[in-house]
Amino acid sequence: MRYGFYLPTRGQTATPEALETLVKRGESLGFASVMIADHLVFPVSIKSRYPYTVSGDFPGQGDVLDQLSLMAFVAAKTTRLRLVTSVMIVPYRNPVLTAKALATIDVLSKGRVTLGVGVGWMREEFEALGAPDFDRRGAVTDEYLRILKTLWTESPASFSGRFYRFDALHCRPQPVQKPHPPIWVGGHSKAALRRAARLGDGWHPVGANASVPLPPSELSGLLDELYRLTEAEGRDPKALTISYKAPVYDLGQRVRGERRPFSGDAAQVADDIAAFARLGVSEIVFDFRSESLAESLERMESFGPVVRQTAGV
Repeated sequence: MRYGFYLPTRGQTATPEALETLVKRGESLGFASVMIADHLVFPVSIKSRYPYTVSGDFPGQGDVLDQLSLMAFVAAKTTRLRLVTSVMIVPYRNPVLTAKALATIDVLSKGRVTLGVGVGWMREEFEALGAPDFDRRGAVTDEYLRILKTLWTESPASFSGRFYRFDALHCRPQPVQKPHPPIWVGGHSKAALRRAARLGDGWHPVGANASVPLPPSELSGLLDELYRLTEAEGRDPKALTISYKAPVYDLGQRVRGERRPFSGDAAQVADDIAAFARLGVSEIVFDFRSESLAESLERMESFGPVVRQTAGV
């Protein structure tokens, strides 16, 4: 089992000093990866429903660091942590520029980029960015992922699709990782499972919170469907990485009246980890973020023994 942690992108701990402290401490404790979220602007009026809180309200305040810039910063401050976009909203950015930026970070980090991807949920942010039509975001995401793969594996590369095209060009240097950085598909809708089966190297769902419990019993059924779809695409299901995100935005909420997974004492957390490991989950991501650096570090360090004790689960 490997473990990851969320890095703040906004608030009082999203300062250069605090971010450096967090990533260096996480790396020294044995965490394998750091998750970096993606927003660019926050419209003052947001009517879109946020899918990961019970209320549907988004817990943002209007400030945020750019995902790709922050990844490059973390790459320079660490030597082992994998740098995971968790997730990148693929339609927000020009796909050629995205391919170049991610390839550059992969080269400079010596092959530590993982591309977690999603289609997005905030219609207002799509409109503010002049992104492709919100209602076609799934199809756009699929096409842009194909563009990334093309640019990362072919030179010269060309592409002609429904939403984007370019004639033969060179986009070098290509990523260090071959054939390209791993692509993990976020979400657990039917469309997300199809995308993971068709285009992904891994699946990266959110669970363990009050709005999206996704306990082992539900995860098992979704994994069965994912593996079935992957085989239907002529791909090997065993080659997929399963990375399970366990954010905690509703700290006071119980899940369906029961203890929330990964809460309680060390033995209970270890039992939960073992249950997910038996399903094939190979990485679990935890959320230690707080507006206090000291509290964030305390949460991270208190989990250190669990990392060491369950590394062989």
